[in-house]
Amino acid sequence: MENQIESSTNYQSVALVTGANQGVGFQIAKALAANGYKVYVGSRNLGNGEKAAAEIGANAQAIQLDVTQQSTISAAAERIEKEQGRLDLLVNNAGIAHAGKPGRTLEDATEAGRATNASLDEVRTVWETNVFGVISVTQAMLPLLRKSRAARIVNVSSALGSLTWISDPACWAKEHFGVVYAASKTALNAITMAFALELEKENIKVNAVSPGFTATALNNFQGTDTVEEGSREPVRVALETDGPTATFTGPTGPLPW
Repeated sequence: MENQIESSTNYQSVALVTGANQGVGFQIAKALAANGYKVYVGSRNLGNGEKAAAEIGANAQAIQLDVTQQSTISAAAERIEKEQGRLDLLVNNAGIAHAGKPGRTLEDATEAGRATNASLDEVRTVWETNVFGVISVTQAMLPLLRKSRAARIVNVSSALGSLTWISDPACWAKEHFGVVYAASKTALNAITMAFALELEKENIKVNAVSPGFTATALNNFQGTDTVEEGSREPVRVALETDGPTATFTGPTGPLPW
């Protein structure tokens, strides 16, 4: 009963951000910590996560989490349950653009992602992180999210995942749509909607957010926006405890599914 009537002054919201050791994920974790959240900085490499958490400050703590490895997902869920007893916010940020070597140009990655010549091995590798990893992490964290009084799930997507936008003859990004990265974000949007529809009756909000064309390792730093700009909308949605569910937004507002 004490937990149920815990006062607002004693309630520190708990968040997990996957892929939070760099880029947009790091900025999201940093902003959440600045807003008083206890933030678990998810990172495949624990050392990188610890460096990021140290830079963020006292409200951040590194947690080893590879979204393609169920054992690390389960271990992370067990640790958060043991240390916090619940999870208020899950940000599924971890994502990869291709399966090539680091430093691959955006143009090369786009060419390799074309439907007519894409490697199925690369498709599987990218989807393992961007699609299946999100399902695995979300399912593992749901028991903890159900213990929150304002649970939210934010999936970091991309405007490239919008079939409505991409199919518009005027869309400038049509040439960048392929079956590796872009289609994985379309699938992520569908997964977002599926979770949102199912969890709405439990008052768990599930939304997709595009950071925009942000300069990160994801696109070999060829994006036009800073990580600070790219994290703005994900942070806004993440902090909105009484907002809507099943939305897809970006830096300029609502995006078509």
